Amino acid sequence: MKLVIVTAVEQFQKEVSKLFKKANIENYSSSDIDGHKNGSSLLMTTNWFPTEKGGNESSMFFSFTDNQHIDLLFQAITEFNTNLETNNPIKAVVVPIEKFI
Repeated sequence: MKLVIVTAVEQFQKEVSKLFKKANIENYSSSDIDGHKNGSSLLMTTNWFPTEKGGNESSMFFSFTDNQHIDLLFQAITEFNTNLETNNPIKAVVVPIEKFI
């Protein structure tokens, strides 16, 4: 058993749910999060209050599942990301679980 964590901008929330379904991962959790990126961009330097850094509305999904389902999910995410027209790919990471009850 492993923990898979997926993050995406809020606009892709429905798509991520579809990707979990495509990978036959029926049980997962989600949470709204703010994504932050350090560094100065033209947008930040032209802001009236450049010291205030706002976050991007994002979502985090996670599920405890097995390698077979994770492989299917990663294939689906890779396919989704290759067709993106934005610079906000869906990201995923797998964390091994040593013990669970």
